[in-house]
Amino acid sequence: MKSFKINQSGVLAFIRKYYLFIALIVFALLWASLFAYQKYLQNQIRERTDISSINGINSLEKISIGGVEQWILIRGWDQSNPVLLFLHGGPGAPLFSYARRIGFYTGLEENFVMVYWEQRGTGKSFSFSIPEESMTIEQFISDTHELAKILKDRFNVAKIFLVGRSWGSLIGLLTVRHYSELFHAFVGIGQLVQPLLNDSLSYEYTLQLAQRYGDTAEIEELKSIGYPPYNSEKATRQRKWLTKYDELFMREKFNRHRPDYRAHLLSTPEYSLWDVLMMGIDPFYSSRHLWNEKYYQYNLFEQIPETQIPVYFLHGRYDYFTPGKLVEKYYQHLSAPKGKTMIWFEKSGHEPEFHEPGKFRKVMVKEVLKKVQM
Repeated sequence: MKSFKINQSGVLAFIRKYYLFIALIVFALLWASLFAYQKYLQNQIRERTDISSINGINSLEKISIGGVEQWILIRGWDQSNPVLLFLHGGPGAPLFSYARRIGFYTGLEENFVMVYWEQRGTGKSFSFSIPEESMTIEQFISDTHELAKILKDRFNVAKIFLVGRSWGSLIGLLTVRHYSELFHAFVGIGQLVQPLLNDSLSYEYTLQLAQRYGDTAEIEELKSIGYPPYNSEKATRQRKWLTKYDELFMREKFNRHRPDYRAHLLSTPEYSLWDVLMMGIDPFYSSRHLWNEKYYQYNLFEQIPETQIPVYFLHGRYDYFTPGKLVEKYYQHLSAPKGKTMIWFEKSGHEPEFHEPGKFRKVMVKEVLKKVQM
């Protein structure tokens, strides 16, 4: 027993003397293990989604847009195909983690050169050096315009396709209003029309779902949020409850489970461990700067009553994030001499490209691409 106490005391003395060194070794081992595990996951994704055609492209690139370094992922089986720029939602929803679900698993990368762009402040394009005063909708429109011109010159094409989902659909149509000559057509997925009315309707839908699935405490907490306008904190709380109840609803109606895209960050081939760490430091950076009073002043009924290019709205019948009745009303209001189309996805919520991928590809190829090529 005496010997044990002596040994134990010696071990404790050693740890006290070298605790910092030991902690560094443990940290290094954990980091190395996580790094190795990430590479294993990423290699699996790479192998499953490899583009092996001679004229194909799979390129992760850092470019300067609006004076800020930002990242794009370009994927396609044939570089001579039409170019499609995809604007992600959020604001601030990292795109690369689900880019392959948009293009590879739907098959769209066989028909288009898909350009996935993480906007300033988002995902791999997040940086503490971004000027906070540049985080405005006007700057995002300017960035989209600049990137569209870069892609036009890069692939030597006269025009490109522009697709925006949710937040990206607002930026997309606002860009089209000023620079329609750059685009074949615009596709809005979960089209955002009038943020103040949109979020009011979304809040009412959330209350209805809460009364169906929630308990008294949850309903009271939701009521405490109230109607918009919201700041980032209130918007996040409302979306948290809507996401929870929407998942319950979609599971009940279609036996569908919504993937947690945050869980895919580690396996996304385009992200390093440092990227994932940086995203976790300030995940609401974009929404904190963009979900504000100015955002709620946008109203496409007044600002974009007409478009000069073909417009397509792809909308999930059970989308409570961007309620369909508001989108349908805007569709009826919109004047589009070159054509407009609204297509309902009857088994979808806010993500029709994931809920009905076969129909999504068919619409994009048979409706959008074919009509433009005629």
